[in-house]
Amino acid sequence: MPYWENRPASASNIRLYVPGSSWRKATDEPPVVDGEQPKSGAAAGISSVLLNVLNATHVVVLTGTGSSFAAVNPPEGLSPAGMWEVWEAVRAATGDEAFNAVVATFGEARIGQNIERLLSMCRLYLELKEAAPQGQQNEERQRIAAFAVAAETAILSRVDFVNSATNLDAHAALMQKIGRRGARKPRAKLFTTNYDLCFEEVARRSRFMLIDGFSHTLQQTYDRLNFGLDVVRRDGGRDSPDYVQNALQFYKLHGSIDWRRDGGEILRTRKQVGSPVLIYPRSSKYQESFDAPYLDMLSSFQSALREPDTALLVSGFGFNDDHISSPIMSAVESNMSLRLVICDPAFLGDETLEADGHDIPAGAPPEHRFIAFFRALADAGDARIHLMNGRFEDLTSALPDLIGEDDRERHVQRMRSFRDAAGGNL
Repeated sequence: MPYWENRPASASNIRLYVPGSSWRKATDEPPVVDGEQPKSGAAAGISSVLLNVLNATHVVVLTGTGSSFAAVNPPEGLSPAGMWEVWEAVRAATGDEAFNAVVATFGEARIGQNIERLLSMCRLYLELKEAAPQGQQNEERQRIAAFAVAAETAILSRVDFVNSATNLDAHAALMQKIGRRGARKPRAKLFTTNYDLCFEEVARRSRFMLIDGFSHTLQQTYDRLNFGLDVVRRDGGRDSPDYVQNALQFYKLHGSIDWRRDGGEILRTRKQVGSPVLIYPRSSKYQESFDAPYLDMLSSFQSALREPDTALLVSGFGFNDDHISSPIMSAVESNMSLRLVICDPAFLGDETLEADGHDIPAGAPPEHRFIAFFRALADAGDARIHLMNGRFEDLTSALPDLIGEDDRERHVQRMRSFRDAAGGNL
């Protein structure tokens, strides 16, 4: 995306969709020479929409791959991985000859440099051959099976790009702003399809509490009942618990690189025990989402969308996963109090944005069926639906901060700065 390349994060980068009309720039139009009144920007409207999101009784946030691109590593580190980066990682791990041979097996035109399509074809091929008589399970099946295993290992390695040097300012801003809404309201719920550890690393740095289904024992173990727990501070002189402010519920819909299935348990560990708990990019992810723990996460997502006075904020998610997109569409149809805000940089093309018009015409309806549905509702006067063109980091910059940093956060930041300055010798 040349338009967005090296562009600093800013709320002013966002354009708000004016139903049936245009995509309006956040900033005011510059004064004109002939004395005409310059057009006002959409900054106030954007701020109002996002403020209403944070003031809702139930706040739900959904992020996808687009949010990972807001993470920045030093030049020598791995960059965040999109589908193309994963495609290249699998090619490098398996070797050009083996990779090209597998692609040729299914037809290069059919695959089209799409890693999800390639892995889907591999899985389908293996399932068909598995049903064949034992004598017909030939060397080609073994070759495809070995490739699939190597590809999954390469994907697991490629998305493991987060470390202590990674800049995660956008992720930190989101967590702080939705996690500090006040203890009287239900905990915000953050859902992501990403495997990486961006949000977990932010929580570690800022001492943020993630209620994510795992126990707090020495070997963290998953149990769906843990989502019903909360974090409180109990002082000796108080009868009632004091709910910790910086906490939210966290759900990884497609698994995580640090989840491993060992026997009947799902553990959080970086050790190579058992098997990874991930839904890999392939067409079977819809069926796989009905296995534990994914079903627990998806059920929680569906339930959250049906609560009264709920706001769903979506950023970095392309609505390409039907098992997630369809529940959103269903909730919009059935929950009259649901507010939906979608922020994505793909609503407008680079050339259109380069023209830098104050109001960019709405243009033809999107081809994507879910986005087309939401835009059609907005055009028809549904005030619950708001579309914004912008990146994840622009959105987090625009989100209002209802409650500023508390003493504990400032203390943690000071101590971290001192430790960094002392090289960890404090």
